[in-house]
Amino acid sequence: MNLQTEQLIGHIQAGIEEKKGRDIVVADFSNIPEAICQAFVICTGNSPTHLQALTDSVEEFARKGAGAHAAGIAGLRNAQWVAMDYGTVIVHLFLQEARDFYDLEHLWADAAITEVASEY
Repeated sequence: MNLQTEQLIGHIQAGIEEKKGRDIVVADFSNIPEAICQAFVICTGNSPTHLQALTDSVEEFARKGAGAHAAGIAGLRNAQWVAMDYGTVIVHLFLQEARDFYDLEHLWADAAITEVASEY
């Protein structure tokens, strides 16, 4: 993974942590040629309102810290699973039930998975 992508991930994580997103995981796909991006950042929120706050925070931290803007954001209407496309990084913000159902961390067996320690 290149330095620019690593820095973007750091800013995304900071945005998630700012709003107390839980169970943050980074799936590194940089060694998987057929992957659609270099990494997923996945976390869990407590409610649809919390997912909205997480989305806003990630947008702000990515923009201010890395000068990055999401090419697209999907899922805010139902706010069970919000996906934010930053090109090399796709952010997935889930409610627990949806995260358990889709289980994205385990869809890509070849990805290097890093669990991010948080205080909550």
